[in-house]
Amino acid sequence: MSEPSAEVIILGAGIGGLTLALSLHQAGISCRVYEAVTELKPLGVGINLLPHAVRELAELGLLPALDAVGVRTREAVFFNAHGQLVFREAAGTAAGYDWPQYSIHRGDLHTVLLRAVRDRLGADAVVCGHRCAGVQQDAHGVSARFNAPDGAALPPVRAALAVGCDGIHSVLRRQLYPNEGAPRYSGVNMWRGTAKHKPFLSGASMVRAGWLDQGKMVIYPIRDNIDAQGNQLINWVAEIHAPQPAMQDWSRPGRLEDFLPAFEDWHFDWLDVPALIRASDAILEYPMVDQDPLPKWTHGRLTLLGDAAHPMVPRGSNGAGQAIIDARHLAGALRRLGVGTAALEDYDGVRVKATTDVVLTNRSNPPDTILREVFERSGGRRFDRLEDIVSTAELQAISDHYKRVAGYDPAGLKARPSYL
Repeated sequence: MSEPSAEVIILGAGIGGLTLALSLHQAGISCRVYEAVTELKPLGVGINLLPHAVRELAELGLLPALDAVGVRTREAVFFNAHGQLVFREAAGTAAGYDWPQYSIHRGDLHTVLLRAVRDRLGADAVVCGHRCAGVQQDAHGVSARFNAPDGAALPPVRAALAVGCDGIHSVLRRQLYPNEGAPRYSGVNMWRGTAKHKPFLSGASMVRAGWLDQGKMVIYPIRDNIDAQGNQLINWVAEIHAPQPAMQDWSRPGRLEDFLPAFEDWHFDWLDVPALIRASDAILEYPMVDQDPLPKWTHGRLTLLGDAAHPMVPRGSNGAGQAIIDARHLAGALRRLGVGTAALEDYDGVRVKATTDVVLTNRSNPPDTILREVFERSGGRRFDRLEDIVSTAELQAISDHYKRVAGYDPAGLKARPSYL
């Protein structure tokens, strides 16, 4: 058996795994990240980082790098399928937070984190081409087994602890819960893409429009000034109720004819939505899935983090954010309590409950509940006066409730001590 090369083995070099590596380094705890793919590439499309996650990245000194590649979101805006304004509220620092909200390409965020890990922890901090085949533990530590891309066994790696940050199809999660079923389909399929377009609304607006019964869109800019004309890169997500899920393949191409008819008449004074969709370079299709919350992530010297621990439907801009918070809480616990099982149990005792609440709320009452209320009360028709069907106070209450559940209500976030 090889000697320990680090105190903590991190399985997976995604957003959660890389944030954990940076946080452990900040806490003075050695670690190494093992990743299945042979080369890390900037994949995905747009995501939002809410102020509670950005606070953690700010404490890692990453705001200048994020400002160089992302867009500081200034407002969240809701419209019905007729383009009528339903609700608007400020976001990030414009809403009085001490930390911004970012709309950013997932690949750009991943690149920022990966570059920081290699700069701070060393070029060998992330080891690619190592697919985890299982982790055993004993009284003194853990032994992780890996396979090369060709399936050949690689030398095992020894450490004090192992953290599964290997996503919704986590090997470690499957080891801990071998009888768990496949990811749970929400009844909604998604199509995603990006397109070059001139700025719309404030130039930093996150838009949610329509409703799932007829078609819902989420639209926001993720890169500024991408050409000499001052265009932005606009991220869009189309969501529609569907009885059968699409194939679970993040790179599966989508077809316009499967979803564009639902949005063909969305020609608004603030944006021509079908034109935006048609201008996209590529379209990806994926089902909206999650998993039922687990009762426990930590089993002795093994634990889970991010999508490996709590995959959630993307209806609250919280998937990446909760992974970032997991990482910071875990690193803080390991620094306070030592690199052992007590810290993992502390992490488990707080984060399982917190993320369970978010997973379940994302299913039932995420921020786009605002759109559902308006759709159901108006029958999906145009309204003359919004206040005749729903009050602004009711809609604000929906937004405020979600902020409290997810941990980013302004007062609570400002008052909370740093995890590290």
